[in-house]
Amino acid sequence: MRVAVTGGTGLVGRFIVNGLLRDGHEVTVMTRNPPRMGFFDGQVADLPYDLGAATPQLAGLDAIVHAAFDHIPGRYRGGEGDDAQGFLQRNLDGSLRLFEAARQAGAWVVFISTRAVYGPQPGALTEDMECHPDTLYGQAKLAAEQALLASGQPATVLRATGVYGVPGPGQRHKWADPFDDFAAGRPIAPRAGTEVLGDDLAAAVRLGLAGAEGIYNVSDLLLDRRDLLTEWQAVTGIVGTLPERADASGYNAMRTDRLEALGWRAAGRDGLRHVLRGIAEQAGISPRGA
Repeated sequence: MRVAVTGGTGLVGRFIVNGLLRDGHEVTVMTRNPPRMGFFDGQVADLPYDLGAATPQLAGLDAIVHAAFDHIPGRYRGGEGDDAQGFLQRNLDGSLRLFEAARQAGAWVVFISTRAVYGPQPGALTEDMECHPDTLYGQAKLAAEQALLASGQPATVLRATGVYGVPGPGQRHKWADPFDDFAAGRPIAPRAGTEVLGDDLAAAVRLGLAGAEGIYNVSDLLLDRRDLLTEWQAVTGIVGTLPERADASGYNAMRTDRLEALGWRAAGRDGLRHVLRGIAEQAGISPRGA
């Protein structure tokens, strides 16, 4: 298939692009700046794209994976800063323009949404529950989801949790700051959250492109930062002060039964350990047991 990926040079987008390349697709990345040589695991085409500007022509493409999102660096929730109106214009209005251009081109859409659309909920999160997002980020994503699904065009919505993996050239992995603090002996705030391996998100995209319409949760581990740093310590031998365990009583797991029914499987703790070894090697640290 001829597939375009918006936001393909981002931390999340790169996992998706590399997954598509492994599957043999012809990939175009739609980004504000062209990717550097060697950034991906294969050759890609580049199409200039900005969420806040007019959408380029998409004729000739079979599918669009929409992973782009404009926000303050490092922040999705609260990523609007002091410009809520501009945040919505770029992300919601920009997404709607892209969806319309995809419809006109006859292209399938895979939309990378977020668990933030659910907002505070009792119990495990399932795709059929009513959403009550309590952040502008979640509200923008939910509104985009609803518009896409109401349009009648064939589409897949992937409600992804936090995505982790070995970063690409010039990127910092998502846990770089707490790992640096751990090595330096600085205090680390307790935190817990759900995570999914970037390659597992790419596998969910693959299922979407194969014709899985509708909404699917994409999640794996409920990971406490104390447990993450314990694993990092075991891989690297770096010794630091572990944070207290977070109160995760209000942080719900995401049910992925709907995706698993299509054959999807998450990497679990083995995937986490593999990534931590890769991050260590990238940092010039020889993993224990290597």
